[in-house]
This record gives sequence, C-alpha cells and structure tokens, in this order.
Amino acid sequence: MRITTGKYRNRKIQMPRGIRPTQDKVRKAVFDILGDISGLTFLEIFAGSGAVGLEALSRGASQLVIVESDRDAILTIKKNIELLKAPGCNLYHLEADKAVKLLSLDKKQFDIIFIDPPYLKDMAKKILQTLEGYDILAPHGLMVIQHSKAELLFESLKFELIKEARYGDTRLSIFRKKGLL
Repeated sequence: MRITTGKYRNRKIQMPRGIRPTQDKVRKAVFDILGDISGLTFLEIFAGSGAVGLEALSRGASQLVIVESDRDAILTIKKNIELLKAPGCNLYHLEADKAVKLLSLDKKQFDIIFIDPPYLKDMAKKILQTLEGYDILAPHGLMVIQHSKAELLFESLKFELIKEARYGDTRLSIFRKKGLL
C-alpha cells in the first residue's frame, strides 16, 4: 500500500493483517469528492492502517485524529506515522463510540470525518446514530462513510445525505449537517 498524492506521494505504508484496506481508486475518489482539504481537520474512524488519514495529511490536512480499537492495527498505524515522520497526528486506541464521546467532551470538531467500519455488520448505521448524539462535525463539515453496497444509509434527524457513489462492492455516502446550504 502506498500514499497516492501530496507530500508523502509514493511512500509505502504497512498494512495490519486481517483488514480490508481502502483501495487506491476509492481513496482517490474520496479526495476527488472532497476537493482541496488544505488546512482542514480530519478524523478517521475504524482506521485500520490509517491510510486514508495519512493520505489526508499528505494532501494538506492541518490535523489528523485516528481512531482504531484493534491492537495490531494500532501498532501498524504507529509504524506508519513513524515511517512518514508525519506531524499533527493524534491516535486514539478506543472503540469508535467511546472515542466519539471523548472527542465531544474535549469540544473537538472536525471539518472531515471519514468512517470505514467492517462491512455487513450494521456498524455504519450504528456509528451514524452515535454521531447524531455528539457535535463533533464542524458546521460546514462533511462526513464520508465507506460501506458495503448492500448496506443502505439514509438521512437522519441531524445529517442529510448529499451524495453517494459506488465502486465495485463499496459505496461512499457523504453527509453534512441538515439546514446548511
């Protein structure tokens, strides 16, 4: 696996065993949808290797927070941060819902939240429900959820679905807070 664009372009990163990595074409699609992210804050939940968040740093994100609960994945993410000598990274070794609550208690908000839970376990729906209860998405921020094409996500009380895209077995659902133009 490698970083595709930006200051860490073509730098290789490690992958923990047993995860489904975000394919290069899907990562490219995510950042094509987001556009210029220079200076924005980025949160990656269910990070796996941290590849998407590290790609965000490579593309100019000002701060990266990575959330992952798996011990082996955490060790791999630490190695990847060291390999890239990437500044501005904060790593949370917690379950996603606990990390969201902690970030909210710390009054953190993010311009972009990227979520890639395990497929076909209803975790995408669960984390979306969790995020409804905590105000960690910045007012004009975007939330990107990568999930199985078989799982459908719908608007919620707090978030509206503004775009969906499919890439093979993967679906990207992009949300923002309701009531924003």
